[in-house]
Amino acid sequence: MAELSSIGKYEIRREIGRGAMGVVYEGYDPSIKRIVALKTIRSEQLAGEDPSAVIARFRREAQAAGRLNHPNIVSIYDFGEDNGVWYIAMEFVQGRELKECFESNERFKIADIVRIMGEILDALGYSHGQGVIHRDIKPANIFLLTNGSVKVADFGIAHIEASNLTQVGTVMGTPSYMSPEQIMGLPVDGRSDLFSAGVVLYQFLTGERPFAGSATTTMQKVLKEEPLPPSTLNVQLPPAMDAVVQKAMAKRAEERFQTAQEFADAVRAAAPAAQAPAAAPRAAAHSDATLVSAAEATMANVPPPSIRQPTQPPTAVRATPSASRSPVLAIVVAAVAVAVGVGA
Repeated sequence: MAELSSIGKYEIRREIGRGAMGVVYEGYDPSIKRIVALKTIRSEQLAGEDPSAVIARFRREAQAAGRLNHPNIVSIYDFGEDNGVWYIAMEFVQGRELKECFESNERFKIADIVRIMGEILDALGYSHGQGVIHRDIKPANIFLLTNGSVKVADFGIAHIEASNLTQVGTVMGTPSYMSPEQIMGLPVDGRSDLFSAGVVLYQFLTGERPFAGSATTTMQKVLKEEPLPPSTLNVQLPPAMDAVVQKAMAKRAEERFQTAQEFADAVRAAAPAAQAPAAAPRAAAHSDATLVSAAEATMANVPPPSIRQPTQPPTAVRATPSASRSPVLAIVVAAVAVAVGVGA
């Protein structure tokens, strides 16, 4: 694979990643002078299943995803085979994976979180309406473009990676973002994608994944444990946002948001409370308050331990309502000084 100079009609420029199926390349279509991403799959990776059946399903998934035409979805252009290498040609996205942002502890303003989640959920709502379930919503499949917009990748293809290229009785995917029904190998619908989007929202708000550990431990947590409310890790968040996350990640699909639009509306409704200033005297508080990590949020909002300060005139602590109080204050200070002198 590393020696390839072309696949089908596409010139190979460089390797840009490796996935469950094979290698991902930056390619070039000389006929229309377009850069593409080429996701490949090799026949030898299909051991354990009938290769022809897998390829047939792979083709159907690519065709289904190819029908999707949405500004927040990475477009699929072509599907084919060349010398035993199957490939999908798709839109080449210039941007950063959300995974990179999370791993570098990048902070997001609440307004940006609402916008990004809105675009992700718009993409999911559209794809679900077309009968395409993603099945692998996670930060690595969400791209933040240089112009600020969002692209969600691997629609339809994730079905092949997550289920068809596995041995019987195993589950592939990313356990930290999988819904309970997906972990149990049950049929999934769009509400499984919404659970995964809820996990992404939790990570946006807190900087932490709600379910972590080894693969087995994580799966058990997804099935049995309720994560801490986001506001316990980021004290700037109101209970309204806790309620949104809790509903998005409900263990039972019927207790979650039933549509992506419903989820997006709830995030927007909870956002004004999250953007409100914590207290009027805090000059730094504003409608675009930056969400910080748990430790920083605690440091920013919890008062420091009580420390006795040197005695200062009350006017240095708070503004005097009127000038008429100043002589009284001076008399009191003078009286205290005289008393101290007499005592000495």
